[in-house]
Amino acid sequence: MTGLVKKVDEATAKHKKQELGSFVIFLDKSDEMEKKVSAFAEKQGIKETVLALDNPGGPRGYEIAKEAQVTVLLYVGRQVKFNFSFEKGKLTPADVEKVIKELPKILEE
Repeated sequence: MTGLVKKVDEATAKHKKQELGSFVIFLDKSDEMEKKVSAFAEKQGIKETVLALDNPGGPRGYEIAKEAQVTVLLYVGRQVKFNFSFEKGKLTPADVEKVIKELPKILEE
């Protein structure tokens, strides 16, 4: 997960002129998770990606897969172009690269 967030943050900075934005939502609104996310952002140097907390069901209308530990949505103008879901322990470095490789496709639109 750390690798994914760092690469998304780097891509967001790289494509700032194209107005690429990114956010990561952690589906746990506990005080403990808030502290972990804050420490994570500081330790990893996350600058461009918004890190947020939400209820376990995820934001309304986002159709987050319940069995997924990680869901990545790439969208343009509020329309989802790519949806990647990963079960617990199934997110690999190859998957991270696959997600990052899809970014140019949505930036071309």
